[in-house]
Amino acid sequence: MRSKTVIIGGVAGGATTAARLRRRDESMEIIMFEKGEYISYANCGLPYYIGDVIKSRDALLLQTPMAMKNKFNIDVRIASEVTAIHVNDKKVSVKNLKTGEEYEETYDFLVIATGSSPIKPPIPGIDGDNIFTLWTVPDTDVIKAYINEKKPKTAAVIGGGFIGLEMAENLHTAGLEVSLIEMQNQVMAPVDYEMAQLLHENMRMNHINLVLEDGVRSFDLNNGKTIINLSSGKIIEADMVILSIGVRPNSTLAKNAGIALNEKGGIIVHDCLQTSEPNIYAVGDVIEVENFVLKDKTMVPLAGPANKQARICADNIVGGSKKYKGTLGTAVAKVFDLNVASVGMNEKALKVLGKEKGRDYDTVVINQKSHAGYYPGATPITLKLIFDKVGKIYGGQIIGQDGVDKRIDTIATTMRLNGTIYDLAELELAYAPPFSSAKDPVNMLGFVAENVIDGLVSFIESDELDKQLQSANEDYIVLDVTEEMERMVFSIPDSYHIPLGQIHERLNELDREKLIIIYCAIGVRSYNAARVLMQNGFQKVKVLSGGTAFYKSMHHMDEIETRPVLKPQSGNGEKMSEEEKTDIIKTNQEIKVLDCCGLQCPGPIMKVYEAICAMEENQILKVSATDMGFAKDIDSWCKRTGNTLIKTERKDKENIVYIKKGVDVCDVSAASTSTVKTQLPQGKTLVVFSGDLDKVLAAFIIANGAASMGRPVTMFFTFWGLNALRKQEKVSVKKPIIDRMFGAMMPRGAKKLKLSNLNMGGMGTLMMRKVMKDKNVDSIEELMKKAMASGIKLVACTMSMDVMGITKDELIEGVELAGVASYLGDAEESNVNLFI
Repeated sequence: MRSKTVIIGGVAGGATTAARLRRRDESMEIIMFEKGEYISYANCGLPYYIGDVIKSRDALLLQTPMAMKNKFNIDVRIASEVTAIHVNDKKVSVKNLKTGEEYEETYDFLVIATGSSPIKPPIPGIDGDNIFTLWTVPDTDVIKAYINEKKPKTAAVIGGGFIGLEMAENLHTAGLEVSLIEMQNQVMAPVDYEMAQLLHENMRMNHINLVLEDGVRSFDLNNGKTIINLSSGKIIEADMVILSIGVRPNSTLAKNAGIALNEKGGIIVHDCLQTSEPNIYAVGDVIEVENFVLKDKTMVPLAGPANKQARICADNIVGGSKKYKGTLGTAVAKVFDLNVASVGMNEKALKVLGKEKGRDYDTVVINQKSHAGYYPGATPITLKLIFDKVGKIYGGQIIGQDGVDKRIDTIATTMRLNGTIYDLAELELAYAPPFSSAKDPVNMLGFVAENVIDGLVSFIESDELDKQLQSANEDYIVLDVTEEMERMVFSIPDSYHIPLGQIHERLNELDREKLIIIYCAIGVRSYNAARVLMQNGFQKVKVLSGGTAFYKSMHHMDEIETRPVLKPQSGNGEKMSEEEKTDIIKTNQEIKVLDCCGLQCPGPIMKVYEAICAMEENQILKVSATDMGFAKDIDSWCKRTGNTLIKTERKDKENIVYIKKGVDVCDVSAASTSTVKTQLPQGKTLVVFSGDLDKVLAAFIIANGAASMGRPVTMFFTFWGLNALRKQEKVSVKKPIIDRMFGAMMPRGAKKLKLSNLNMGGMGTLMMRKVMKDKNVDSIEELMKKAMASGIKLVACTMSMDVMGITKDELIEGVELAGVASYLGDAEESNVNLFI
């Protein structure tokens, strides 16, 4: 006697169960009821049809009732609502929604694949005519028709989950101004807050009005617009609203039939996907599943698990004994320029569990390239791994432009096979420059996690560093190991600077009793510095997780950036329009082009600096870079170097910036001051009054540092400071007797200068020079040569020369003679003036 299976629901889980059943049993009678008009459609693709990325509506319809009948001999009944399940009689009640006919259908096996529905909380005004949800093909048709007919200019998306983010992007693509409102402090709940910040930053770069930690109190309609009243008191107007607040399982049928549910309304199933009733199975969004990592129960409304459950369910109906072993929750989404993916547990959930169950774990965050950096098109990729002390992997999160999906799949596969961080380190993955690096980012996750477990490195997170900076505790040093050029772009307040290349020689500048927190751009150099310190007896060393590339994304730049903001202006003093910026670029006779794509920090900034130095004033440099933070970094760099950032734009996966060498008349604005028109002074002036070796040495070190940052520097030598500029050999010149006496008593040139303290009859000076030589510190003579080679102006005060009896012939070559007025003129063009 042939058996009969009835399936309630015809989308992912239901359609897959039906097709698999037919492949396993040609004789079985299979009936599938679907309440709507469509079966087996690509609901994950619906937002992209609205954004016109997917052009054909038919492409979304994977199967039709007629095709299912012809291919698989399955009786598909659309517009048919199952209104009741009669467990004891093995029957279901059905209503034909087109004809109104009601009837009963018997079954031997029943599969509940009713899925889930969007949540619509009881918010006043939520049923307005221009407020929509997106879950089915008819939902899509309604939204698409509204956009085509009403031509809305603005839209608000309520909720920052997968559909909310995809709708925000596609409405933006369709030309609407979009606000996204999320009650939590982040979008994309499966990832942790710090990873979500990368998405927040990118959404704002794409001109999305992102409103976080604010819920909707009510909706009002005014002149065709929806007024969204938020809990904070803010008001947002929109021509249309998309609700993406979440979903709930469609389990009313099961509940009314007495089938066991969990507290969230999910159908409880055994590992073979049977419900509390032996002949009734359930799959998809409607069921409770096991969390593969922690082995507790959860709800995971994803298409991938639903299809796998359907296959197991069908096999068990025909006599199999397969088990569904749980869900990892592996997911990926495109969010504007970035792709975001996650698998397993996030840190937020583990923190809660840690308090309840004492669960311990570690995390690592690394920045890598999607493929070999020297091959064109390499883009940054940020990876986070969560693991315990023995290497068990709890979860992973990845954000980037390329290669995100294959890396999350690799981690998910390793987790599914009960692999550890050691397995990640040992995986042999395909490598060629266009596809990856010899050490794939997944391998690097394993390497770094292994270093953490072995005690070779300890990380500090951005929020932990902030707490340290805000505390009254002074038992720590924040150490910046970046290059000087990078420090121009960004530095953590009150950090101490020792470039990595100087770390061995300058260890004695650091207090071994204090906690040393090291940072660089992405974490590689800071790790190397940490290893140097730890192997030289430093006991308390931590590395800033993810480096400043990550740290800057955790903060709004106005929280840590207090310098004036340059805004290119038009001739009438107003902020330059996009059209005017484009005209400047088009009419420029010669535009230098610089390709920084794929370069690792600090490569792009260093390349820009070199190019700008070789250019003439007012020339334009066009720079392309794949680093997502490059546009913000170059903005900061231009402010500090006196150059003008004209325009930034995105083209494919590249950031394109246009820089004009030199500063236009510009606005200098800060939050606490009114806007004024001025030139931004960038020069540095130093008055060198002292003739002591150590003080003159300090003056030249400061001057050379400023010059390396591209600043104009003037050193004004007066009175005893003039001795540093004297030639070492005796020069025969006619002088009055008093002048000759002065010359005999004063040191002749830099080699004769003495220490201000501990000179000890010249012994201290000799010791100082020997220590400097042994530790490869430039002598004062070498510093003077470098200063002049860097364009630093060495100016001798003519009035002081007269008083001291020093003539021009006695000074070294390259020194300018000038008076106080000349020095004051340079000082007015400077934002730093030092008296030494």
